[in-house]
Amino acid sequence: MLAEQLRVNHLASLFVRLARFPGHTGPQCRTLENVTPPKKQAAVVYNPIKVDLAALEAVVAAAEIKADWQHSLWYETTEEDPGVGQAREALEQGADVVMAAGGDGTVRAVAHALRGTGVPLGLLPSGTGNLLARNLDLTLDDLEHAVGTAFTGKDRPIDIGSVEAERPDGTREKNSFLVMAGVGLDAQMIANTNAELKKKVGWLAYVDAIARSLRGNNRVRMRFTVDGSPVRSMSAHTVLVGNCGSLPGNILLLPDAAVDDGVFDLVALRPKGVIGWLQIWVKIVWENGVLRRTVVGRKLMSYTKEVRTLRYLKGKSFTARLNRPEEYELDGDSFGKAVALRVTVEHLGLVVKVPADA
Repeated sequence: MLAEQLRVNHLASLFVRLARFPGHTGPQCRTLENVTPPKKQAAVVYNPIKVDLAALEAVVAAAEIKADWQHSLWYETTEEDPGVGQAREALEQGADVVMAAGGDGTVRAVAHALRGTGVPLGLLPSGTGNLLARNLDLTLDDLEHAVGTAFTGKDRPIDIGSVEAERPDGTREKNSFLVMAGVGLDAQMIANTNAELKKKVGWLAYVDAIARSLRGNNRVRMRFTVDGSPVRSMSAHTVLVGNCGSLPGNILLLPDAAVDDGVFDLVALRPKGVIGWLQIWVKIVWENGVLRRTVVGRKLMSYTKEVRTLRYLKGKSFTARLNRPEEYELDGDSFGKAVALRVTVEHLGLVVKVPADA
């Protein structure tokens, strides 16, 4: 009788295990209580010139313990590789999130490697621009908050732009951007910016660069098409294609731009003389930067007129053939000269970590 009871109990135990793990039999079958998922792991791609490495390591170590993650992987950028190769190595190692610690160039390079992978980008702002962090309303001067967001924040998919440039020698190069791509005066300004001066005075260095850029013949002439529309001609001082609209200094250049709407906003600056530049200043700094931010201000804007010095367009693709080689820039970094550009947007192609309560 006892032997019969033991046999029944053994069969009952076996049926319970089979129910937990369908398709598995035999003594190697384990219960769920014995299965421990592996801990997650982060990676940090950092620019040694832009960050206080000791402080960053300490904050990341504390966040690892709090989130119960493995020790993070660390990758230092170089002059030859600002972050693309390092981020790809982190992906190969199975990183669950890749943090970019540096300026806009580091963020853009890491994002280029992460696009389309689903692995989120953690933003640790540094440097003078922090363009993407500003447009996502992220904290700029709180390292602990930024690192904590990378570990425990929520995922936010955003659009990411792509630029294919044809060089004067016929070669082609493809890069990504997160905020803006530009050709003309703004790109000349960035190319003319004194690197040492920028380290000392930040964005004020661009005042000197603008003065030097305005001395020459800086109008850009091109034939272009948006979303396959008929080819048109345009002459402008600057043409900007934006995924986001805000710049440092409370400048709202593209007021209708949204980081996740699947289209880019394009603006061409076409001033003629001092009056034209004054009109642009009033439109961008006063109307977009001040009036548009309040209900009363928006009502006042209904009485203002559009100016011919600014031309706005929207689209998913922009292709331009330039009359001569021109400087172009991506997210505030100079990329040299091109004779043709093709700009496209990948809708929700990048995942970014934002605060859980955002």
